Amino acid sequence: MAERCGWCGNDPLYIAYHDREWGVPEYDGRALWEKLVLDGFQAGLSWITVLRKRENFRAAFNGFDPADIATWGEPEVARLLADPGIIRHRGKIEATIGNARAFLAIGGAEAFSEKMWAYVGGAPVVNHFATLAEVPASTPLSEQISRDLRKAGFRFVGPTIVYAWMQACGLVNDHLVSCPARRV
Repeated sequence: MAERCGWCGNDPLYIAYHDREWGVPEYDGRALWEKLVLDGFQAGLSWITVLRKRENFRAAFNGFDPADIATWGEPEVARLLADPGIIRHRGKIEATIGNARAFLAIGGAEAFSEKMWAYVGGAPVVNHFATLAEVPASTPLSEQISRDLRKAGFRFVGPTIVYAWMQACGLVNDHLVSCPARRV
C-alpha cells in the first residue's frame, strides 16, 4: 500500500503542500528565490510555521519582488519587525534584503534558475529512499551550492537550508519510494 511521506503528518495544509508542491520541479527563477528566502526563515523552526505564514510573507515582502526588496533599508526592516504575520527576526529580514541584491547581481531570475539547475544537470536528482531515516539533512552538493551562494553574497543559505530548498523545488526528488506523490 502506498503511503505519503510521513513528515507532513495529518495537517491538511501540510498534506496539500506535500502532495501538490513539494518536490515538483520549479524552474521559475523568481519562485526559486522566494522559496530560498522562506527556507532561510525556517532556520530553527518547523516548515509548517513558515507555510502557515507564507501568504503574510508574500504581502509583507511585496510579492517577493527582488528589484523592490533590494532597495529597502531600515524603515522597511522596522516595518517588518512590527508585522505579527511573519517571523520577526532582524537577521533573516536583513538577509532577505541582501539576498535580493545578490540575486540581482548574478543576473536575476533567468540566470538564477539556470545556475541552480546546472548543479543537477537540468533535471531532478531522483533518490530512492524507503524510510525518512535514510533522507540526509545535507549532501556534498548542498554544501557546494551553499558555499557558492555565500560567495555570491547570500545569507541564511547553509547546507541544511539549501538541501531543504532543493527538495522543495524539485532539484532532488526525495519522496519515499512508497509515496503516491513521487513523480519519476
